[in-house]
Amino acid sequence: MRLVFAYVALFLVEVPLSTQMSLGQSIDGRQAWSIVIHGGAGGDTKNWKPEKKLARQKGMHRALSTGKAMLVDGESALDVVQAVIAILEDEAAFNAGRGAVVNHLGRAELDASIMNGVDLSCGAVAGVTTVKNPIALARQVMEKTSHVLIVSEGAESFAKKCKVEQVNPDYFLTYHDNADSLRENRILDQQPSEQHYGTVGCVVKDQNGDLAAGTSTGGTTKKLAGRVGDSPIVGAGTYADNRFAAVSGTGIGEEYIRHAATYDVIAQMRYASRTLDQSVHEMIENRLPANSGGIIAVGQDGKIVLQHNTPSMTYGAASSDGRFDIGFGVHQTEEN
Repeated sequence: MRLVFAYVALFLVEVPLSTQMSLGQSIDGRQAWSIVIHGGAGGDTKNWKPEKKLARQKGMHRALSTGKAMLVDGESALDVVQAVIAILEDEAAFNAGRGAVVNHLGRAELDASIMNGVDLSCGAVAGVTTVKNPIALARQVMEKTSHVLIVSEGAESFAKKCKVEQVNPDYFLTYHDNADSLRENRILDQQPSEQHYGTVGCVVKDQNGDLAAGTSTGGTTKKLAGRVGDSPIVGAGTYADNRFAAVSGTGIGEEYIRHAATYDVIAQMRYASRTLDQSVHEMIENRLPANSGGIIAVGQDGKIVLQHNTPSMTYGAASSDGRFDIGFGVHQTEEN
C-alpha cells in the first residue's frame, strides 16, 4: 500500500492513502464518511495514573463506536456530533460535563458550541452550571433562536424552556473513577504533575457529504468566575463549512480566540488555496504558541487531519474505509 505522511505533534506518522477519500467516492450509492474526536491536548501521558488513562480509552472507544454506528446507519453529521460529544460530557475522565474542572469559587461553568457546515448555522452556550449536556443546549440555541451564543442565567432559563435536562451543580464537581467508583472533588484532583486536560470535540463528514463540528469544555482549572474560552466561540474553537472542512480545537482557549484558530484553517483553504493538512500545520506550528494545544479536522473530501504541539492529545478517528484508531499522540495509536 502506498503511504503519505501527515504531521501529528512535532513528528511524522504514516497515514494510509485510503483515508484521502474523494467527495465523489461512494459506498452503496452514498458518500464515504469520516469522524474524528478529541479528548483534550496537554501534558505527558507518563504522568497519568493508569486508571485515568484506561478511563479515557474506554470513553473514547464508546464515543467513537457510537459515532461510527450512527454514520453507518446514514445519520446526519449534526446528530452524530451531538451524540458523540454528549457521551464524552457524561464521562468524568474528560474536562467537559460531569468531569469538568472548577473555577476559583469551586463551581463548574460549562461551555459548548455546535456548527452545521450545510448552511453555517451554529449555536453555543457559556457559563452554564446546571445543564447536564451543554452540547444539547447549544443545538437548541442554533435551531430555536436567531442567536448564536447565550450565556449564564439566560442560558439556564432557555434550557428550562426547551426542557433540556438539568442537574444539581454538584453533579459536575464529582469525579467518578470507573475503576473503583471513588468520588472526589475536582479541586483536590488537580496535582501539578497531572492536570485534568480534556476539552472534548467532534468533527464529522456523513454519507450525504455534509460536515458538522462541535466542542465542549469545563474551561481551565481555577479560572475566574465568568471566564469564557474558545470552545463556545464559533471561529475560535469550532467551525464547519461544507465547501472546505469541519474543525475543532483544544488547548489554551485565549490563544485560539486571539488567532481565530478554527476559522483561520478554513480561511487558508479558501483564500490561499492551501490543503487542509497544510492549513492545520500552519496554525499549529507557526501561529499558535508552542505547547498550546491541538486541532482535529475532516475535509469535504473526507480526509482526516489531526495535529498538536503539546506532549499529548487524546483522539479517535474512524472512516468508512475501515479505519478505527484511538490514541494519545505520536506512536500511541491503537488499531482495534
